[in-house]
Amino acid sequence: MYGRDVLSGDWRRPRRGQIPEIPAEPDLVVEDAEGRFCGAVVDCDKEAVTLEDRFGRRRVFPLTPAGFLLDGRPVTLVRPQARPSGPLRSASGSIAVEGLRAQVAKESRIYVEGVHDAALVEKIWGHDLRVEGVVVEFLEGVDDLPAIVGEFGPEPGRRLGVLVDHLVPGSKESRIAARVSGADVLVVGHPFVDIWQAVKPRALGIQAWPDVPRGVPWKEGVIAALGWRMDPQEAWRHILGRVTTYADLEPELLGRVEELIDFVTAPDQSD
Repeated sequence: MYGRDVLSGDWRRPRRGQIPEIPAEPDLVVEDAEGRFCGAVVDCDKEAVTLEDRFGRRRVFPLTPAGFLLDGRPVTLVRPQARPSGPLRSASGSIAVEGLRAQVAKESRIYVEGVHDAALVEKIWGHDLRVEGVVVEFLEGVDDLPAIVGEFGPEPGRRLGVLVDHLVPGSKESRIAARVSGADVLVVGHPFVDIWQAVKPRALGIQAWPDVPRGVPWKEGVIAALGWRMDPQEAWRHILGRVTTYADLEPELLGRVEELIDFVTAPDQSD
């Protein structure tokens, strides 16, 4: 009259979906599938889990599918993923400060040439800069740098660090840098034509950054040579999205940014 045995078949399997997999974290309380032993997880390896009940008795169970009950529902216990040892690291490789609340910004500043430079510095060194309370601003080029430095008014306790693209001997950028450098102003740069080149090619899955002929706008020439169907802004978003840690950047940029951070955060020695 009932048509079928309601307990026939795999009664432990939910009607919808799969049996959930639950990491066997320490102190997780479960029962074996037969409901004969209830205890907290005290150990787990790749094949078995050890449970301890409230009387201190321990039993070892294999990690079989649907082998346990959690809150009365069948689950599959799995070995927890290994947790990283040692302190957490930020994208720059420094020790991350957990629960960070950014400091009130210092008067010292770091200036970079453009918005792309600022975005890359923020992605890798943003955590460090918030710890130190340092703001990064962009200039849209360095032609007006002497006037900008004069308006900023660097002095002890109010230092200015500047990151310049393509800072090589004899260049226009090197001549401008020489005009503004001083005790409270540090201008450093990398040798790349554009900040894009500071990203290691392997991070983008390419062999090398292409050579762009003279007279061709560099970004557009790179996009064409690589066969990317993107405009420069889309290309930059693609490049930035492939950068996750300092290991994706060239040492020539890494060293210069670290130098600037050290410079603008150094204690005032004038007292």
